[in-house]
Amino acid sequence: MQSSDLKNLKIAIVGAGYGGAAAAKALSLLGADVTVHEQANRIREVGAGIGLRPATMNRFRQWGIFDAIARVSSPSECFEILTATGDPIMKEAWPADGEQTHTHLIHRGDFIEALLGVLPEGMVRLGHRLETVEDKGDSSVLTFADGTTVEADLVVGADGIKSVVRQQLSGDKGPVFSGEHAYRAVISVDDAHGMVTDDNLRMYIGRGTKIYLLPLRHRNQVSFDITALCPDGTWTPQVTKEDMLRTVEGFDERLVDITRGLDMDTVNIRAVYDIDPVDTWHSDSVVLVGDAAHSMLHHQGQGANSAIEDAGALADALRGADSLKEGLALYQATRKPVTDKLQAISRQGWTEDEINDVFPGQRPAAAATKE
Repeated sequence: MQSSDLKNLKIAIVGAGYGGAAAAKALSLLGADVTVHEQANRIREVGAGIGLRPATMNRFRQWGIFDAIARVSSPSECFEILTATGDPIMKEAWPADGEQTHTHLIHRGDFIEALLGVLPEGMVRLGHRLETVEDKGDSSVLTFADGTTVEADLVVGADGIKSVVRQQLSGDKGPVFSGEHAYRAVISVDDAHGMVTDDNLRMYIGRGTKIYLLPLRHRNQVSFDITALCPDGTWTPQVTKEDMLRTVEGFDERLVDITRGLDMDTVNIRAVYDIDPVDTWHSDSVVLVGDAAHSMLHHQGQGANSAIEDAGALADALRGADSLKEGLALYQATRKPVTDKLQAISRQGWTEDEINDVFPGQRPAAAATKE
């Protein structure tokens, strides 16, 4: 699109999470008139740590915000997958993107704060809970719970796994339960029983349970995540310390001790959901990004990274296309094949035999010796 067309484009983004904040930054750099509408009255990101991949960090470099993210993160060289008792299965460097070789480990709260901190004052409007989207073809009208309405040339649905925008755009059936729970906490490095001595991510697998240790050493903390099989699909289930300890039976005793020492008031407990692939991400004036478009299970650690990549790809497509309609089609054609594959891979299990499918060409040593 011509620079003058982009500058006349009025964009309303629904949701101020990773995808919404990143889209706001990327699209505002095009010169568009961007406003972000967030349902919460204040931004508060709970949970634990995530890893921002090299390609994601390069997007931040392109947008001029690399340093803002790097200041509140730790650069990691590699990740390891181990058995429940700590025997190595595989160890690999993070996939590089040009000269960027490190994945940056960051607390979710620090990440969203850094992203929102680089947006212009007044761009984000809080307390705007979306009720309806009226797609008029050349524009769309948003109606919020407080009765206010906003008309925009483009509505970007960045409102997460339970996206109102997606439901009204595609009429989908909503989130799909994975059969797992996730228990997440951030603990002091001192409470990690000597298991964290560098900045590299480690995942321990056994009997349907996965334990992630993600160092946040710039905070002198560790993100501790247990993902375990459980048939209870209640969105926020009631779980006791004893329930959690049963999921880690047979693991390295230090991991059991970390679990035993958790303050349950600080543990974020969630049933794990994703969505089935969405056939169409856009109309002529509405488009989906991030979890609204392709929410995936967290086993690949690609949810936030995919949202950032969506934001970059959307801005690139609008810049390179002749019209808004063509730009939205190009964006979907660029991103959907990638996220379809990630959604499918993330639904796979993590037995030693399955790791080769998740990381093609990186056979675990234990499996290779069987042949």
